[in-house]
Order: sequence, then C-alpha cells, then structure tokens
Amino acid sequence: MAGLSASGLKTQIKSYTETDSNVLTDAVLENIILNAQYRIFRDVPIDADRKQQLGNLVAGQESINAPAGALFIRGIQVYSTAGSETTGANRWLEKKDYTYLQEFQDVTGTSAAQGRPKYYAMYGGGTGESDTTSGRIAFSPTPNTTYKFRVHYNKMPDLLENNDTNYISMNFPNGLLYCCLSEAYGFLKGPVDMLTLYENKYKQEVRKFANEQVGRR
Repeated sequence: MAGLSASGLKTQIKSYTETDSNVLTDAVLENIILNAQYRIFRDVPIDADRKQQLGNLVAGQESINAPAGALFIRGIQVYSTAGSETTGANRWLEKKDYTYLQEFQDVTGTSAAQGRPKYYAMYGGGTGESDTTSGRIAFSPTPNTTYKFRVHYNKMPDLLENNDTNYISMNFPNGLLYCCLSEAYGFLKGPVDMLTLYENKYKQEVRKFANEQVGRR
C-alpha cells in the first residue's frame, strides 16, 4: 500500500464504511484521524521521532528547560569535563522522582552542595511545544561547573493535517487506516463485527510495526 495523504485517508474511511459526508463530516473524520494517530503514538514510540539536544549546564542552576516539543526523555548523559567536549568519559544520569532529588540534596545554593549531577527528574507540566512550555529537568547534585550534556528524547510527532502526509501515513498506512476504521465503527455504533475485524487487524499490524522499530535500534 502506498502512503496516504489526509484527504486520501478520509476517502478510504468513507469508502470502507460505505458512508458519505452527510454521516462522516470533515470535522468527524479529522477527530477520528487525530484519535487514531494519538493511539499509535502511545502504542509505539517511533524511532523517527528520536532526537538529541546538546548544551552546557550552568554552575549553581539546578534545572533546565526540556527540549522544545519533547514528548518524553529517554536518557541524559553528562560529560566529565566542562566546556564543549562531547567525547570521552561521561555519566548516564539515573532518573528519579523530583521529591527524591529534594531529599537527596536538601541544601541548595551553596558550593558545598554542588557537584557533578548523578540524578535527574522531570517536573512542570508540558503545556506546549516550545522549550519554555515542554516541562523542566532538575539535576542533583546541582552542577558545580559548566558540564556538557546530551539529552536523548522523543519529540511530539508531526500530525496528519490538511492534505499533508507524515511518517505514520507514509510508513504505516495500513495500520493507520485500520486504526481509523476501528475509531469510525465506534463512532457509527457498529456493526460490532466490523469494529472487531478492524480492531484485530490494527493490533496485528501494530505488533509488526513495533518489531520493525525495535529492529532499527
């Protein structure tokens, strides 16, 4: 199956369900497609959305902004030396709850309480896609110098809108269609056998897609 555009996907949904625009309006179809995309994104973290961000910690500053549009953080490396080096000795930080960091380092703001970070925690709700609205990353101990760091994360995937395509529609079009059809038959209140059919087809295809993502690592 070739890749799908948003308009092509809408046409196929109406064709498979044997309905028209009087039943599945554009607004309804866009919601069905949106729900299907979010389901796929949650079912399978996609390697195409894996990103890295480099930066320098600031001495005495216990937190930084999460990368713009970060969906979740996979890991953080902190290099042993200050400055611009991103090779050589480094430490993968251990993720903890924010309250653990506060207990581990209950005195901040003094040089005696600072050092090379060992732990990190996420806090602050990600309410948007800019670096100031994607949440914060806290460190403990608070950095005592400008260590170079590398954040590994998954960004919020690009959504299928207008007549565009995205990674899912081009590389997993059958799974996207089956997921949309499951959503569509749920909206149409049946037939139950058709909802079950496409739900099972989606689950079968998403397992293959997930294995493909693992195989790329």
